Amino acid sequence: MATTTPNHPTVWLEHAEQSLGLVPSLGGSVAAWRWLRPDGPVDLWRSWDGVSTDLVRLASFPLVPWSNRIGAGGFTQDGRFHAIKPNRIGEPYPIHGDGWLQPWQLRQTAPDTVEMRLESHRFDGNPYDYAALQTFRLVDGGLDQTLQVTHLGAAPLPYGLGVHPWFDRTPQASVTAQVKGMWLSGDDPMPTGHTTAIPPGCDLSEGVNVNGALIDNGYSGWSGSATIDWPERGLRLTVAMPHYHADGGAAKHWCLLYRPPAGSAFCFEPITQPIDAFHLPQRPGLRVLSRDERMTLAVQWRFAAVGAS
Repeated sequence: MATTTPNHPTVWLEHAEQSLGLVPSLGGSVAAWRWLRPDGPVDLWRSWDGVSTDLVRLASFPLVPWSNRIGAGGFTQDGRFHAIKPNRIGEPYPIHGDGWLQPWQLRQTAPDTVEMRLESHRFDGNPYDYAALQTFRLVDGGLDQTLQVTHLGAAPLPYGLGVHPWFDRTPQASVTAQVKGMWLSGDDPMPTGHTTAIPPGCDLSEGVNVNGALIDNGYSGWSGSATIDWPERGLRLTVAMPHYHADGGAAKHWCLLYRPPAGSAFCFEPITQPIDAFHLPQRPGLRVLSRDERMTLAVQWRFAAVGAS
């Protein structure tokens, strides 16, 4: 079933008491993910208004071929500097890759599954040639999501992946995830250093309320699972990385919390590399792919009703 906003139709998948809306023409994004309860639908991600074409107003979007920001105007690989331009008005750094800026092709492959594909060739002067595949499968109690990229270029390049869901902010909402460290930042979100002495109020291991001063930071040593709670809604959403141990465990997993100081939403992002990994020591999480090599990010989201306060 499709609903139409001029130039950007939403395609809906309904299964397992859920509804998932996808907008392939707007960066392969998600318009809405809802739990269809008998007393009415519940938004699990903040829903798109169906009108705005500002991509950060979508419910979620893919981060490919890198996640978050790249500094210094680009990066060097094998002795060659690759320039990358800023790609969002008001943002001084190229951010979130370029997959979210291009239309994708959608296909339903099973009653419970939809996939979207993109083939990108040096978009906006970027050095990347790649094919990307997103898969969404509605299962009992949740959503299985994967993002895969295959390098198509002749010269090897570093890749990173992530997903960028937005969540409704309520006064009591919180995020809890076991982490070991945090990248600190200055006046902008670019990392200035890493610490295991996480500042008070920012430690996901202790739970962080989603209301307060700006947090836009990556975390290291993530356990691969997290819990988002809305006590006043009687709702809990969990996230787990099904390939956690095969993908290297805590030493190879990162996440990001974006808590803007104002607004109605926040983000918790599973990512394969921290902010500006291209310029951090050992370039944590980046994977250099040769032609036809691929990497995959898999995420399992599960929801449940819990006692409301």
